[in-house]
Amino acid sequence: MDKRLILASGSPRRRALLAQLGVNFDVYVPSVDESQKPNEDPTDYVTRISSAKAQAVTGDVVLGADTCVSLNGTIYGKPSDLGHAEVILKELSGKTHQVITGVAVQFDGHLLNRVVQTDVEFIDVCQRALDWYLDLGESLDKAGAYGLQGAAGAFISAIRGSHSNVIGLPLVETADLLRDAGFDLMYTARSDHQ
Repeated sequence: MDKRLILASGSPRRRALLAQLGVNFDVYVPSVDESQKPNEDPTDYVTRISSAKAQAVTGDVVLGADTCVSLNGTIYGKPSDLGHAEVILKELSGKTHQVITGVAVQFDGHLLNRVVQTDVEFIDVCQRALDWYLDLGESLDKAGAYGLQGAAGAFISAIRGSHSNVIGLPLVETADLLRDAGFDLMYTARSDHQ
């Protein structure tokens, strides 16, 4: 019997990235408290949340992920409103921050985890550019109040590490975890198109 893959995430960006691997999957959005614990470091945070997402769903192979933006150990999640988004973007302006994603795969009573970190360097963003970006409405549903795949790409001068991680799902590591879970992407993609 073929294993069925479930993506435990409501993120349209994760859905699009996973689809790039050429696999069929179902989407189930789990209800997980994503509050940060006191003094929780970014790596521990994304590991805990991605694991909770994967464990909140029942299925053959369940993939959970969580991404945060971190600057000097401070976690920046999704902004609560445009004013909060502006504060976050001003903090990131002219600095190099980290985008950290935890990926978890649950299968047959096992849970596998990986954490991927990418360094992202922002230019100095002037107020006029910031106002322009905030007016576009892109910032509210994204960790760190920006998305690489949108207009905020104009603020990013360098990326060291996985580009797909910055968007929300590191594809190399995700493919490795799925293979470790017995979900062979190459075979599955080939058999789906025959």
